Amino acid sequence: MSRLFARHALLPEGWRHDVLLEWDAGGDLAGVTVGAAQPAGVETAQYALPGMVNLHSHSFQRALGGRTEKAGDGPDSFWTWRDLMYRFARNITPEHIEAIAAQLFSECLRHGYTAVCEFHYVQRAPDGAMYPRPAETAERVVAAARLAGIGLTMLPVLYSYSGFGESALKPEQQRFRTNPDDVLRIVEALEPLRDKQTEVGVAPHSLRAASVAQINEVLLALPDERPVHIHIAEQKQEVAQSVDWSGRRPVQWLLDQVDVDERWCLIHATHLMRDEVDNIAASGAVAGLCPTTEANLGDGLFPLEDFLAAGGRFGIGSDSHISQSAVEELRWLEYGQRLQHLRRNIAVSAEQRNVGDFLWQGALQGGAQASGRPLGALAVGKRADLIVLDDAHPNLFGLALDEVLGSFIFSGNDNLVKDVMVGGQWAVRDGRHVAQQAIAARFKQTLAELREFR
Repeated sequence: MSRLFARHALLPEGWRHDVLLEWDAGGDLAGVTVGAAQPAGVETAQYALPGMVNLHSHSFQRALGGRTEKAGDGPDSFWTWRDLMYRFARNITPEHIEAIAAQLFSECLRHGYTAVCEFHYVQRAPDGAMYPRPAETAERVVAAARLAGIGLTMLPVLYSYSGFGESALKPEQQRFRTNPDDVLRIVEALEPLRDKQTEVGVAPHSLRAASVAQINEVLLALPDERPVHIHIAEQKQEVAQSVDWSGRRPVQWLLDQVDVDERWCLIHATHLMRDEVDNIAASGAVAGLCPTTEANLGDGLFPLEDFLAAGGRFGIGSDSHISQSAVEELRWLEYGQRLQHLRRNIAVSAEQRNVGDFLWQGALQGGAQASGRPLGALAVGKRADLIVLDDAHPNLFGLALDEVLGSFIFSGNDNLVKDVMVGGQWAVRDGRHVAQQAIAARFKQTLAELREFR
């Protein structure tokens, strides 16, 4: 049994003093003792808290960051950004995918994420042919996660159409093309890789790219406990197209025709009517929110206050990875609501009045649910995934415990994550990833190769 003594640890019931954390050789927490005496020879942390789950990632887009911030000839939007992303994706090789993912995952770890859900849709070769190994690119992402030491939920994407009404894919979308049989073959190929650090679910890309009949076909063949993620209601244009084609808004359409429950994560769900807000909350599904990407792409603001009032569950993701910081996602989740409602301190409940504590604990619970893995809490039976804050940093000096997460999330831009453990193994020490230099060198070489295709 391995151990860590925390002067202060964030448990499901809140901050507690003098907590002895113990985990077994498989990386599961086997003991959480409050009010313990400090054992001799055991490492001590001042502030320990569960690592965050990044519930939405397109890892290859990390290499695109900062390269789309130049105005075109006309108004720019999500749709013009998407065209740039398509052009970028056409030259990526499986080797590139692995190198980019490893860099991303090492950065996510350094900023407080200990698990990631990969919404993976670059499945085919540049000419549109399936690789001899159907899970070739997905396996590369799994390899990157294992190199970096981050937990992973792999979500092969169902992507058959370019728009509502089963419109044919465009040439630039051929690398993403999958039908239900393709997705299920990939899931089957990934089965030997499932372990305590790796889960496999599925992701219908959207109601634009997958039909309801296809979605139900995949769900019928998928084991009942596996997670299911989908993009939905991200853009007003998407909602309008859905209404024009079906007479229903996308969330209404999905909930009417598919059995959406706790294993689902609805990504973005930005543009909702009040009944849709209430119905998502009642389904038990998680709203997967990506505030930095949603801001970068001009998506809009999720109706968080109404969703929380309805008892909704939420989590956060870094999506296109213009930020790899859990703190920044949570900060902008709250700030977006303040700007929208012209008030402060919105993400709270009757029981929890501290915004930082509410956001971190809420996102932990939603992210764990969306991952399909035993995460999100320092509790027996959960994975030993935790972060240790830098107690020497001035931002944490002299704080009451109920001020720590508020300062961590809302004060300054320094990264206060000092050490990171995943599955009982240290992945970050003193702010540096254990394989940071080698991973970064490979990533730089990949960038050099991709930029030859400008």
